[in-house]
Amino acid sequence: MKLSTKILIGMAAGIAVGAVLNGLAGMENAFFANLSAWLVNSLFDVIGSIFIASLKLLVVPLVFVSLVCGSSAMGVNARMGHMAAKTLGLYLLTTAIAISLALLLANLIDPGMGIRLDAQTEFTPGAAPSVKEVLINIFPTNPVKAMADGNMLQIIVFSILMGVAITHSGEPGKRTLAFFQSFNEVIMTMVTFLMHLAPYGVFCLLAKLFSDLGIGAILDLAKYFATVVLVLLLHSLGVYSLILKLLTGLNPLTFLKNVRPAVLFGFSTASSNATMPITMNVAEKRIGIDNAVASFTVPLGATINMDGTAIMQGVATVFIAQAFQIDIGLGGYLAVIATATLASIGTAGVPGVGLITLSMVLQQVGLPVEAIALIIGVDRLLDMIRTAVNITGDCMVSTVVAKSENLIDTAIFNEVSDRDTYQTES
Repeated sequence: MKLSTKILIGMAAGIAVGAVLNGLAGMENAFFANLSAWLVNSLFDVIGSIFIASLKLLVVPLVFVSLVCGSSAMGVNARMGHMAAKTLGLYLLTTAIAISLALLLANLIDPGMGIRLDAQTEFTPGAAPSVKEVLINIFPTNPVKAMADGNMLQIIVFSILMGVAITHSGEPGKRTLAFFQSFNEVIMTMVTFLMHLAPYGVFCLLAKLFSDLGIGAILDLAKYFATVVLVLLLHSLGVYSLILKLLTGLNPLTFLKNVRPAVLFGFSTASSNATMPITMNVAEKRIGIDNAVASFTVPLGATINMDGTAIMQGVATVFIAQAFQIDIGLGGYLAVIATATLASIGTAGVPGVGLITLSMVLQQVGLPVEAIALIIGVDRLLDMIRTAVNITGDCMVSTVVAKSENLIDTAIFNEVSDRDTYQTES
């Protein structure tokens, strides 16, 4: 059984069990009321809390190691200088647009209105940092302390500096990079272990959630789900097409047809890294991008271009803030834009990592990490859609950079083929 199927089953079972326990808790029979309380507080709450703790556990090593590998990759090719600057700038620009669009539409739709969690929790949010504090706190004075405190913005800056230093350190840098690449594989294995446990964590989290809220909360999750999908579609079909047309003059419809194999494979795997061979093949054989560009922009995009994840984080932040009836203010939203944009460069392209980095965004504006339980049940399917959006963005930025470097064959681009150019091996 596929992991996505298991998570959907865990989600449905958790909602059903939680709704039943919600009904039992309201019964006058002491036995059923006590049984409901024991299951919720002594079993589901414990397992769910451990799962949340595991998500938080991976934040620091995942961001640090993956970002060191990603930033050091900028110096691999000989023509890297201005090409790297344009690529990184475009990726960050599209991510900033994505998170801004997500915050705007989420505030217009109000997906979290109607869920009131202040009565069920004793959470008191800390004061959200001002924009000035966010900018100053980006730069670390002690990287070890930043990692111990979980200060992600400082970790990101330190990781980029280390990656750049590795690139310019010759043979010692190559040995150091090899260590980090091996370490990154180990971290990815840990993430894989955690995602295989996700169905059980989802079940326990939703069982506890719906035992408190009742079955009516599923309607609010549906509104959240629909909001995220709407923003993802607008960004992938609207924003990407507009940028492509303005910066290259190429036909966006032809582009979308050309990237279809990579997008479909990315949707099925929910992993930018797993789809990378197909994405590079599509970039070269269906779009016409020279290998000198594609070999850099596609792997870098799989590491730092997480527009779909940023959209989820923006909508989720608004959803959770409204559910807890917390007004994070304009400064809080600006902090979310800055944090999510910078965090995207440390988000590895594996299934489910968006939930891990979401905890960083929530902490940045004083919202409870435990509130991830509100949206984790529907996140797996959203993760598949987000990955398709991210891969579309990788190909779009690669096309723009290649066009600016005169390293794209427009004849290949305009020759739309219905045949997949990448054949998977059995």
